Amino acid sequence: MGTGRRGVRRVAPEDRLSVFEHLSELRTRLFICVATLAVAFAALYVFNGWLLGLLLDPLSPEYRKLLALSPTEPFLVILKVVMGAAVLVTLPVLLYQLYAFIVPAVQVQTRRRMLVIVGGVSALFLGGVVFAYFLVLPVALQWLLGFGQGDFQIALRADEYFSFALTMMLAGGIVFELPIAMVVLARLGLVSAQQFRSHWRIALVVIAFVAAILPGGDPVSMVMLMIPQIILYGVGVWLASTFGRPAPWARFAADAEEPPAAA
Repeated sequence: MGTGRRGVRRVAPEDRLSVFEHLSELRTRLFICVATLAVAFAALYVFNGWLLGLLLDPLSPEYRKLLALSPTEPFLVILKVVMGAAVLVTLPVLLYQLYAFIVPAVQVQTRRRMLVIVGGVSALFLGGVVFAYFLVLPVALQWLLGFGQGDFQIALRADEYFSFALTMMLAGGIVFELPIAMVVLARLGLVSAQQFRSHWRIALVVIAFVAAILPGGDPVSMVMLMIPQIILYGVGVWLASTFGRPAPWARFAADAEEPPAAA
């Protein structure tokens, strides 16, 4: 068995890793993740004012003076925002470490394939975050803050607003991973591309439900979240048809029916 702490371990089919080797590998990967996050956090903390201003941009100017209801709230809000930015910036490294720890236990992976998968997942997540920030978040805020405006004196609390904005952006990143989830299910043989095609009505209902329960809740942002998911569902069907495999039980049946090779 070849090992590479900075790369994907190559595990031969006959190799078996001991519990100690698994724990040692896990400790190394966790250390790299924590160190990367710590460096990114320290670097981004210098720009915490810019990050706060960036998240305040979708708000109308009259709502940007946020309330802090405790002495510790401004400090904790800054830590939350900086940590969220640090996770986003270091996401490719974190995904790399997760992939490098889990996947080699299943099969040998090439570095190029690993980079394509990690890069694709990271790009989709970042695309979802950008989509939510520039399109969904401003629309949701405008609708929510304008609803019943004549009946309420609106003042936003800092912790609640930044939690709402970060959650909306996180949700956008997660829903953009739909094609990845579909191709993983297809690669495992659990769901075929044909099943994805034939059950598109059920998928549409699920997409609508997910868009409805995400932060915001207004009809406009719900539709805005549904449109990319529908497009990404189509992409996922294509990926499933390209990279999918037969179900495990079908492969086992085919192997059982295959006649033994002649001596």
